[in-house]
Amino acid sequence: MAKSPFTKEQLLPQEETLEISRKKGNLCIGLPKESYFQEKRICLTPDAVAAIVANGHRILVENGAGEDAGFSDIDYNNAGAELTNDTQKIFACPILLKVEPPTLDEIELINPKTVLISALQLKTRKKEYFEALAKKKITALAFEFIKDEDHSYPAVKALSEIAGTASVLIASELMANAETSNGLLFGNISGVPPAEVVIIGAGTVGEFATRSALGLGANVKVFDSSITRLRKLQVNVGRTLFTSTLQPKYLMKALRRCDVAIGALKGSNRSPIVVTETMVENMKNGAVIIDVSIDMGGCFETSEITSHDKPTIVKKGVIHYGVPNIPARYPKTASISISNIFTPYLLDIAESGGIENAIRFDSGLKNGLYFYRGILTNKSVADWFNMPYSDLNLLIF
Repeated sequence: MAKSPFTKEQLLPQEETLEISRKKGNLCIGLPKESYFQEKRICLTPDAVAAIVANGHRILVENGAGEDAGFSDIDYNNAGAELTNDTQKIFACPILLKVEPPTLDEIELINPKTVLISALQLKTRKKEYFEALAKKKITALAFEFIKDEDHSYPAVKALSEIAGTASVLIASELMANAETSNGLLFGNISGVPPAEVVIIGAGTVGEFATRSALGLGANVKVFDSSITRLRKLQVNVGRTLFTSTLQPKYLMKALRRCDVAIGALKGSNRSPIVVTETMVENMKNGAVIIDVSIDMGGCFETSEITSHDKPTIVKKGVIHYGVPNIPARYPKTASISISNIFTPYLLDIAESGGIENAIRFDSGLKNGLYFYRGILTNKSVADWFNMPYSDLNLLIF
């Protein structure tokens, strides 16, 4: 009888090894009160907090964090959040949610290896900010870099929608002031010529400004350097309107006649200046310029950065509005909008068992990561500040 090549133990039935499901993680999230000048928004609304707490997670909210956005401490308490006056306790949470990037003093309060989710605002950062994150081995996500399934940037898009709609509402307020402007109603009243509006830029801001202006009955002319964007805007708005490429002759003609000009052009490093000082000189006295692109330098040569306290300056007889953070003027709407984006991502991070797994399975979320455990992983940031960086794919397998 031939000897079996298998041992007695090997011939016995073996237990089947099944795939182990991903272990869910319990999150502990800190929501500090924003300290940045005139920043009134908050990342999570009480409704979002209730949804996250219902999934078994902890949320610590600093007292008064949502008051400027119209959400009271009682609202957060009823939603299941833990409220505290201790700022240090908030910053000690393993996950920290902020609208504005933390200051250097705030980074000092953050525990090593914390996950930070906030805006990055690359153009306003300094090298010391990234060095401080590296020192604390922080994992940082910039919400303006996070991509959606359709490869768009949901946070940027949501805030651009607010900025576009708001630019028309702000213009209508400024036009109505008979002392500084022309005392005109932004609308189409029987027997009265409608307001003339020029919109420069056919992106999300331009599209939502166009929708609002048309809704109020204005005559709208849209200019952009891209025929594709102009065509897309017309399709999205659902009606034919005056569109043109950025040809100085047609732009000059439109600006001479307009009551409102809205600048919504973005550039790679700064917005291109397409409206010169001479063009502004030829505009009507009391006309209004809303330069939404001011955070990237502005597309009107005469634009200057202003604040929510003193939002306008008058140059060449034209009212200039140059507040860089327009969505902060509508903190409740902006907070709800940001919260809608954050909530699914936070639940997904928990479901995946942590940020590392979530990033493995979600390339859009991965795109938002610019620091991983103190290592810079974003090439744009590295190039901007001349810093070394590592490919994230080599750090997370």
